[in-house]
Amino acid sequence: MENDLKRNVIRGLFWKFMEKGGTQGIQFIIQIILARLLSPNDYGIIALITVFIAIANIFVESGFGQSLIQKSIVDDVDYSSVFYFNLIIASILYVILFITAPLIAKFYSIPILYLVLRVQSITLFFGAFNAVQIAHVQRDMNFKKIFMTSLGGIIAQGVVGVLMAYHGYGVWALVLSTLSNNFIMTIILWIVVDWKPKLLFSYKRLKSMFHFGSRLLISSLIDTIYTNIYSLTIGRLYDQKALGYYNRGQNIPNILVINIDGSIQSVLFPALSAEQNDRYKLKKLTRRSIVTSTFLIFPVMIGLAVCAKPLTIMLLTEKWLPSVPFMQLSCIAFAFYPIHTSNLQAINAMGRSDIFLKLEIIKKILGILILIVSIPFGIYALVTGSVIVSILSMIINSWPNKKLLNYSFVEQVKDMIPSMALSIIMGAIVYCISFLNLSIWFTLIFQIIVGIIVYIGGAKLLKLECFGYLIITVKEFCKMRR
Repeated sequence: MENDLKRNVIRGLFWKFMEKGGTQGIQFIIQIILARLLSPNDYGIIALITVFIAIANIFVESGFGQSLIQKSIVDDVDYSSVFYFNLIIASILYVILFITAPLIAKFYSIPILYLVLRVQSITLFFGAFNAVQIAHVQRDMNFKKIFMTSLGGIIAQGVVGVLMAYHGYGVWALVLSTLSNNFIMTIILWIVVDWKPKLLFSYKRLKSMFHFGSRLLISSLIDTIYTNIYSLTIGRLYDQKALGYYNRGQNIPNILVINIDGSIQSVLFPALSAEQNDRYKLKKLTRRSIVTSTFLIFPVMIGLAVCAKPLTIMLLTEKWLPSVPFMQLSCIAFAFYPIHTSNLQAINAMGRSDIFLKLEIIKKILGILILIVSIPFGIYALVTGSVIVSILSMIINSWPNKKLLNYSFVEQVKDMIPSMALSIIMGAIVYCISFLNLSIWFTLIFQIIVGIIVYIGGAKLLKLECFGYLIITVKEFCKMRR
């Protein structure tokens, strides 16, 4: 049974990495092209409206997606009830955004904002339509289908976005490329996923799932509002250009973390849920997630922070240089995400969304206080405050699992120290290369090569357990594929 679970996790990780790595890799290339063709102002507008749509999407999903994955037994009544409920909520929220769009545009003194918001809010319907099918696929851990879906969507997004940006459509290139992505994903999901909505609806089933999902809804709402409060604050106190730089600075670290940690956590949650009654296995899976994620993410984030300037000049051109400090600060904040997500996934898998909600409230109160204190000191102090919040939140998220899993924060720190120490040493060596006064291209290439050699060589020399585990896992997967 344990071997079956391990095979499912390894297979799921492969396809999740394919989805995230393949689609995010393509999207990364697309973003580079678009950043060269578009202005910081265009990205500032999109960053603002994305906040409102992200908040609306929380209500559309209503926590039911996670409920469908976490629930022991589900049937067509559960799936169909959530499907129709999501569509109703999406319709209500679209009307609200449509009506309030002119007020939002006036508040931020950006006239075009109201029309852009009205058009991009159409994505709410796609999200409502896809949520149940995605939950169905994730529950079965059939991530190959999600890979196919995401790949089709991102190709459509790239073609539409680049062509429109090249022909001078500005911010509309970003809007319609996003709509194209969502539309194509919806079509592909409808084709590849066996489940289809039926004329079934049960308020009683919704109510039972909402007991778990409501806390996740509130938690997600709090987290989304808080996460995007920096964009709202920067957009209001400064201007859309500053917000564009902030948005671009976060983009690359965010893509990398979603690709690595997001893949692991997407597979981890259904695996944890399947073992929710076995605390020993839960601790083992959670620890493996933290050790593996930090081994992969720490060197990437530290290396990116060190190489931020030459990378920005080479990929995005010098017009985006003001985004470099934001990228470096974001790398520090994102480096600790594996500890956040692994602990929270374990708590959710045990059905303790009540604890999850309490943690979110505590963290967000702390974060808002730090935000308020940092505002008078300028935009860089404001973003530095988010780094401090990330570190403190790591401690808060790990605290309940001392009791639930007998896995304390001290143990977790011990598990991630080898990867952190080796990453810092690698970063220091890589940083010294910038003093050699080489060309931008040669500096970046040399830094990347040296960084990889130092980190992998150091892991092998020190015989880090996580490095050995990854090698064994890759070999096992290769045997499975034969």
